[in-house]
Order: sequence, then C-alpha cells, then structure tokens
Amino acid sequence: MALTNRYDFVLLFDVKDGNPNGDPDAGNLPRMDAETGRGLVTDVCIKRKVRNFVVMTKDQAEITESLADGRKRFEVYVKERAILNDQNERAYVGIGKKELLEGDDKKRKGGDAVDEARQWMCRNFYDVRTFGAVMSLGINCGQVRGPVQLTFARSVDPVVALEHSITRMAVATKAEAEKQGGDNRTMGRKFTVPYGLYAAHGFVSSFLAKQTGFDENDLELLWQALAQMFEHDRSAARGEMTTRGLYVFKHDSELGNAPAHKLFELIQAKKNSDEPARDFADYTVSVKEAAIPAGVTLQRKVG
Repeated sequence: MALTNRYDFVLLFDVKDGNPNGDPDAGNLPRMDAETGRGLVTDVCIKRKVRNFVVMTKDQAEITESLADGRKRFEVYVKERAILNDQNERAYVGIGKKELLEGDDKKRKGGDAVDEARQWMCRNFYDVRTFGAVMSLGINCGQVRGPVQLTFARSVDPVVALEHSITRMAVATKAEAEKQGGDNRTMGRKFTVPYGLYAAHGFVSSFLAKQTGFDENDLELLWQALAQMFEHDRSAARGEMTTRGLYVFKHDSELGNAPAHKLFELIQAKKNSDEPARDFADYTVSVKEAAIPAGVTLQRKVG
C-alpha cells in the first residue's frame, strides 16, 4: 500500500563504554563537535545498521527470489565488498537490455532505458527505494532521491572521549616473540565514550515514496530496524548501544500539518543532576503531548 501521510521522527539511542562512530580522520576517536564537545554519529552510520538489519532478518529466499511481479524487494545495494557497477549491470540484464552496455563508453550507454533501469533498482533494492542512491557510475542507472532522510545524531550533552591501553598476550610472528624474549605481548589503544545519549531526526516523504515504490510494509520494516538494530550489532568496540526512544509523528496529510522542527521540540531529554551521566536512568525524557498540533498523531515505537 502506497504512503499517503508525511512522517517525522526522533530517534534516541545511547552508548555506554563504547565508540558509537569512530572518525577515520582522527585515529578512530569518537566523532565530536569541536566547539561544543557533543558527540556525533553520522547518518551514514545509522543507515548502515538499518541495511545490516534488513539483510540479517529477511529470509534469504525473500531477498533473492523474485515475487510474482518480478520484484525482489529486500536486496541491499550498498553492502560490504559490493561492486556497484556490477549491481547496476544487473538492472540492464533484468530489463532485457544488456546490449545497451556494449562498447567502450559505458557511462553514456543506456539512453532512454536509464529510467527503466532506475525503476528496476528501486523495485529490487530496499535501501535504494528507502534512502536513495547515486547510480550514475560507469554503468548508468541514474539517481534516486530517497523518501527517508536522516540527520546526524548529536549527543544531548557533551561527551568525553577516553583512551585506553590494551594488551594482547600474543604476537603475530616469531620475530616479534624473539625480540621480546618470550614475553609475547602486543600493545594497542582503544577509545570509548563512558556514556552518551544521542538524538537523531528523520523525515519520510510520501511524494518521494511514490516515485521509488517505498510502501507501508517498507515503512514498518524501517521502524523495526531502528528499534532493534543495536540488539544485533554488538561488538567490543561499541560497548552497549540501545535504542531508547523512537517517536514518530504521523501527519494526517501528505504535505504535513506542522513544521518538523516544532514537533522535534516536543521531545526533550534532560539530565537529572549536574553529575556526569553514566546511565540512561540519569536522564528524564519528556514528551509534551498536550502541545501536539491538530492533524498530527504521536506513535511511540519505543519509549
């Protein structure tokens, strides 16, 4: 079923003794706003976890076997070790026009079939019809503007990045062992945030959803992924990460019944004391439900 409503949402999640999103330009330190000290998690990082959730939870048959109308629906375009031009080529094979890719200048190949290839990509890849994609690469499948957009997540309060020395009681080579006289230790570094509560904002456009084929079932899968993605993304580096709140504002109309920023301001998270926060219980999250404008309904998926 096609979307007929606009949605805006607030995603609250926290991290304890972990690195929610390392910055490769800063030695993998947790991302931070240099002026305010608040932690950052990129939209790309959150989308990666949604993609991983879809791949993990959807049965392989649902991902790889076409439905009666030729849609596969739940493949993921941007995945680990993917070669995007190979993915794009599949679209031309799927629409029966692989001959358009023949020749040396593949980037200009496709002609009027680019739109058809773009539609094939939307039908088959969940992340393309959800978040959009730039597919005008060596093999041109055009560009898609996704109906679901996310902001960077920003911590409610400043966070502290701690650096820890770690030791592995083993070495990689005999030469290292001989050099250490049998001590066999490998030293390393690890960066963590003791605790941080983060908030990200999101938007769902029904107009763009109609262009990509993003429907109500896809939307429910998105809510499920945002609510549960951290439960299946555990690692020593990320510590404990948990979705603490997913607040969805559903508009009665497609254009919307209130500005998104006014709705986001209704969700407030504040520390209970001046002491450093080390747990979600150190915060109180308030929702000003009485101030929700007419024509907007709050749906709590988590929280």
